[in-house]
Amino acid sequence: MFQTFDSAGDPAVGKPRVALLRQWLAANGLDGFIVPRADEHQGEYVADRSARLKWLTGFSGSAGVAIVLRDRAFVFVDGRYTLQVRGEVDLDIFSIESLVDNPPAVWLRDNIGKGARLGFDPWLHTVSEVKALQASADKSGAALVPLDKNPIDIIWKDQPEAPVALVELHPIGFAGELAKDKLARLATAIGKDGATHAVLTDPSSIAWAFNIRGGDVPHTPLALGFAILTADGSHQLFMDKRKFSRQVAAYLTQLADPHEPGEFEAAIAALAKGGAKIALDPVLAADRLRMLVEDNGGTVIAAPDPARIPRATKNQAEINGSRAAHRRDGAAVAKLLCWLERQEPGSLDEIAVVTRLEESRRQTGEETQMPLRDVSFDTISGAGPNGAIMHYRVSRATSRKLQAGELFLLDSGAQYQDGTTDITRTVPIGQPTEEMRERFTLVLKGMIGISTLRFPTGTRGSEIDAVARMALWKHGCDFAHGTGHGVGSYLAVHEGPQRIARTGTEKLLEGMMLSNEPGYYKEGAYGIRIENLILVTPAAQVEGGDIAMHGFETLTLAPIDTRLVRSDLLTRDELQWLDAYHARVLAEIGPMLDGETLAWLEKATAPLPHDAKI
Repeated sequence: MFQTFDSAGDPAVGKPRVALLRQWLAANGLDGFIVPRADEHQGEYVADRSARLKWLTGFSGSAGVAIVLRDRAFVFVDGRYTLQVRGEVDLDIFSIESLVDNPPAVWLRDNIGKGARLGFDPWLHTVSEVKALQASADKSGAALVPLDKNPIDIIWKDQPEAPVALVELHPIGFAGELAKDKLARLATAIGKDGATHAVLTDPSSIAWAFNIRGGDVPHTPLALGFAILTADGSHQLFMDKRKFSRQVAAYLTQLADPHEPGEFEAAIAALAKGGAKIALDPVLAADRLRMLVEDNGGTVIAAPDPARIPRATKNQAEINGSRAAHRRDGAAVAKLLCWLERQEPGSLDEIAVVTRLEESRRQTGEETQMPLRDVSFDTISGAGPNGAIMHYRVSRATSRKLQAGELFLLDSGAQYQDGTTDITRTVPIGQPTEEMRERFTLVLKGMIGISTLRFPTGTRGSEIDAVARMALWKHGCDFAHGTGHGVGSYLAVHEGPQRIARTGTEKLLEGMMLSNEPGYYKEGAYGIRIENLILVTPAAQVEGGDIAMHGFETLTLAPIDTRLVRSDLLTRDELQWLDAYHARVLAEIGPMLDGETLAWLEKATAPLPHDAKI
């Protein structure tokens, strides 16, 4: 499962490929082309066939855009990738821009001259993205030109074929609700939005609604395809039938009319010609779908994907599955941390730790009869200064030894059939400095603040994000990523729409799973992140209070390294939370361990001295 990313320095990437693209643009009367890190489904992970941005530029991150003009080229990335991108792209060819502070829709307004023709693939940009790009182009006097064929696909001579991994059924014991009942709920929601049809473009929504899983993209068990749902219950599924066994085909035929993906555009056009009112999620649906509906006389209803909130609010079977997955995963992580503590500083590199952790997860899965299906994302294994790269991906060229006096940041996750995990632990290699311990404790205070928070119904993620940052802010520090992302149930480890961040506008509802992961990063020195997954609990009355309050249940079960904790910086309540959490970790995963690992866990979860005065 482990992958390394070694495109940096590949002479075939960058200059020669940009030259080929520019030749095509000149031959077709275009002054530039936009290359997003996206496929037709706008997912976090893309199949090899759709890795156009990486093929062109060498950048392997999960979010980015390139704009190639006739005489200039740019790559836009967010704060997670500002260091990584400079190690992966040819800086003689590409200039680096901020995807947050100066995104393409803003950048175009000031950098594209009047009369310029900028091409884009409408399958790879959402309705809302194109709307913003078009507004910017209009202000600059440029023309935004939708293309019928992506030029990267023309010049990429050995482009991989589309994936056809087999679809599998997701058992009701893990799904918790029959697909026919889910689809009936969605059909009702379509009518409420004033639509006759809704298009599901997100494979996670299709996987959830039809109770299926697949293997078309890395780390997330998705089968790529589209679905057209109708208010009257006559649904259509567009997916390569080579992915279906006889059992799966018979099952899906009971839920929807199956079609090949090549029939999808014609089906949308036919519905539009018949006057259909088709719901498209502006932040998920490709602009090509809007064009098909409007060009054929139909009406686009801008509405959220009807499966997103039902999928995000987990039912009891999914919650129980997640709890079981986290016990199993916590045991695997504990085995790894015990082993790591026994190694001599300088004897291991980052790749060795990743390999050992995957072995631990695989072994623990076999012991508990719940096999590890995949890692849920590429493990972040950062020693010393590499830990300061927020979404660092180790390569054989960058892998560092874990040296004495440094911190080691390990952010990883697993896919089991009963749940998806994501955990980060930061550990000292040898003796940490007092600065490291202070900053670690400030991060811990933020993590505990979110863990213990009570909040009223209707609270949004943006309204609580500051809780995770308060202790850091008081010391003039911060972190350049959100505090928490949504998490799926044997689905995407980064699931929307719920999140805890400045941009977290979705209400936090009972049953939503999120991460809780404040951090601190000192460029060139070390990184700190502590991450647990949490579950929004039902609103309950607070003794003496006026209104019911939601809270969070912590799902992740693995010790937090107390060698990095300054107990004098914690309040009495924070110390009590940490001790109670560690007691729970020992009680829940201790029975899954024995011998040296159990003895280590007992020591790692021992209560701290209570030096706090508050």
